Amino acid sequence: MKAFSIFSTKLSSKMLHLIGHGGSMPGSIGLKLDPNILSKLHFSGPVILVTGTNGKTSTANMVADLFMRAGYRVITNRKGDNLKAGITTTLLTHCSVSGQVKADVVVLEVDELNIRHILPFIPVSALIVNNFFRDQLDRAREMEQLIESIEKVLPNYSGKLILNGNDPNVVRLATKAKQAKPYYFGMAENTYSVKHTSEASEGKFCPVCGAKLTYDYYQYSHIGSFHCTKCAFQTPELSICLKDIDLNKENFSCEGTVYHSPYEGMYSMYNCAAVLTVAKAFSISNEVVKEVFQHAPQPKGRNEKFEKDGHTCILNLVKNPTGANEVMKVIEKDHNEKKICIVLNDREQDGTDVSWIYDTFFEKIMDEKTKEIYCTGLRANDMALRIYYGGYKGKITVINDLQEAVHHANENIDTTYVVATYTALLPSRNAIVKEMEA
Repeated sequence: MKAFSIFSTKLSSKMLHLIGHGGSMPGSIGLKLDPNILSKLHFSGPVILVTGTNGKTSTANMVADLFMRAGYRVITNRKGDNLKAGITTTLLTHCSVSGQVKADVVVLEVDELNIRHILPFIPVSALIVNNFFRDQLDRAREMEQLIESIEKVLPNYSGKLILNGNDPNVVRLATKAKQAKPYYFGMAENTYSVKHTSEASEGKFCPVCGAKLTYDYYQYSHIGSFHCTKCAFQTPELSICLKDIDLNKENFSCEGTVYHSPYEGMYSMYNCAAVLTVAKAFSISNEVVKEVFQHAPQPKGRNEKFEKDGHTCILNLVKNPTGANEVMKVIEKDHNEKKICIVLNDREQDGTDVSWIYDTFFEKIMDEKTKEIYCTGLRANDMALRIYYGGYKGKITVINDLQEAVHHANENIDTTYVVATYTALLPSRNAIVKEMEA
């Protein structure tokens, strides 16, 4: 059934491509014909998985570019089809009918809940984990359950573990992967670090003994330098540690070399730290890393800028409190007059529970420079109520039609920010493009 599964996946993928479609359907067909197809594939080089709540796509794309620029043939699910069926599509459409994957290196972005469906069945060389935050509780359940689903497949894993050493929820994975070789990345205390924070909702207790964790400093949310008050669990020695953080210039240094982050925000620098750790673990030069950062493509909807006649509209994806808080910080840095349009949906891919908006500090954008906030999307009224309860003194406008909301948000102002949840992102982007072309 292996050959038939691969052939059918390839054929269906080509047929869908001819009509302008792709995605996970071919992989679903392949898995239906042979549920064990992944374990029957053959790989010629490293297989690298990238997972975590925030930053998977940017990190996976930069890691893929890292190996490409180092001269390797790479296949990757760059469009973000990170569930089992989408990953199966990527692998089977790039292999021979005998199951030989045609690449020197495979880099796969993997949804956190799907690690257990992928890691035990292919020869993974490195598992990169950026962070763990509460996200889509109706789908992913509590974060503890999500982490445990990954821990269960780690005891027999013997590859590299590339972990965010400033996230206790990530560091704990190494305690379950005794055969793996851990590498930790993180960030030193800097101008933006704080001793106390109201953002941290996770990482309060030691995953080993359950005692309280104490932080020397926080970078954002529960990310920082920590140690247990009763046992030896603590921030490990970092293989890669970013220093000299400058969020205005988006620069940082590492081991004596200055780098420029391709994306805004401290959270994006952690993605860069992961890439530097991969480079170190696989002996790829710093010059190649610099090229990757210099030419990193701007993912759609991640601080994506649209400009016309002196007007700028900036689009950002939000999907959970921590990621949304980091977007709020980016907007907060802009001291110019602006309008903001928030598009809140509650479809399955967004998470049907929108209570997370009350864990997000929208108050950061509620100042006199924000002239008006437009709320749209399926849960526009809920969003407007959140802004009202936050104490915003400006005008709050609910507009059900997305195009109309984007139009008014871009009127008579030099800068507009559009903030959209997952299923609202592409429609919001299309609305912005249409507005800019008008």
